[in-house]
Amino acid sequence: MDFETIYRKYFREVYLYVLSLSRDSNIAEEITQESFFKALKAIETFDGSNDIRAWLFTIARNTYFTYFKFKKRNIPVETIEESTDNVELVEQLMNEESAFKVHQFLHKMKEPYKEVFTLRTFGELTFEKIGSIFGKSAGWARVTFYRARKQIMEYMEEGENGES
Repeated sequence: MDFETIYRKYFREVYLYVLSLSRDSNIAEEITQESFFKALKAIETFDGSNDIRAWLFTIARNTYFTYFKFKKRNIPVETIEESTDNVELVEQLMNEESAFKVHQFLHKMKEPYKEVFTLRTFGELTFEKIGSIFGKSAGWARVTFYRARKQIMEYMEEGENGES
């Protein structure tokens, strides 16, 4: 598949993913364009072992975080999906210092846990869509997400107890 086809086929999905992170259409447009530019420069490094959407989402996510790091702005708290089973984690993410610790841990977290957690929490994708991205079932995505969330919660609890 040539890059123009990839661009046409996945631009909207990547844009919506970035929009869910940024909540700003101008920023989402800018970051999506930058992400596809980076993808074009690195297309020969894509080995095809994963779905190209996962690769594009990873580039977009990293571009988004780099954008805010460069602009020295905080990522808006409202980008975090609040649900009843994530209340404790959401409360920790509302605190800027805790959010930074969670993002540090996410950076170190092993795949696929990191990507699944990010797609579900920040990208607000369904388990069915996440499973599809990885070529797995919705059940696999759900289990992987809850395991990732458990790792983060344990990490945060260790930090509260001074073990981190």
